[in-house]
Amino acid sequence: MNNSYEQTNKTHRNIYISLLVAQGVIIGILERMIPFPFAFAPGAKLGLANLITIVAIFTLSFRDVITLTWLRLILTALLGGTLSTFLYSFGGAFLSLFSMILVKQLGPKRVSLIGISATGGVMHNVGQLLVASLIAQTWTVMLYLPVLSIIGLAAGGALGIAANYLFTHVTILSYLRFNHEKSRKE
Repeated sequence: MNNSYEQTNKTHRNIYISLLVAQGVIIGILERMIPFPFAFAPGAKLGLANLITIVAIFTLSFRDVITLTWLRLILTALLGGTLSTFLYSFGGAFLSLFSMILVKQLGPKRVSLIGISATGGVMHNVGQLLVASLIAQTWTVMLYLPVLSIIGLAAGGALGIAANYLFTHVTILSYLRFNHEKSRKE
């Protein structure tokens, strides 16, 4: 009986992860089609797929979030990316992810979901610029950071607001978040 329950629970978790990965890939592909309106920041994106990462951080274990991020990056690269876009995405996604997880550890009394998301937006740009610096073999690429940081703060803040809205108005997400927080305290 207990083994059957564990198997069902594992299946539900895997389906949930798969749905989040699929949503992240679709959002990532759709975002590539959106022309960015700011000529002063060529190559900048809004990072809409990071909404999925934020949802995952608040509803899944660390290991599952890492798995989700890897799968999303690999599938997005296979469905229209290049090796260089994969490298930039990898650098940005994982630095962003680890930064958001660290900031989340400060607790909800010190930092909000919006603050966590804004941190992710800025650190995603830092990660991409670090990769660009390694590829170009020069640190002058980092001079682009102030412009990208402003965009990252704005986009990350907007994604944090969207995540707050989802957790407030999508019943299953608020349920999963509650259960995740409860299991972490036990």
